[in-house]
Amino acid sequence: MKALNGITLALLIVGGLNWGLVGVFNFDLVASIFWAGSTLSRIVYTLVGLSAVLQAIALAADRR
Repeated sequence: MKALNGITLALLIVGGLNWGLVGVFNFDLVASIFWAGSTLSRIVYTLVGLSAVLQAIALAADRR
């Protein structure tokens, strides 16, 4: 579980930095690396979203 937590945290950091680049410079790093709309970019976005869900569940569990 500790490894999964580390992986999801890293993906959330990458996702957050990517959104920061989009907001400030209108530059999507993931799309530029994997081509916008490609299967790989969709996988990365999906993994970042799932990471957010898992981290939210972990946070809720820690608060109990």
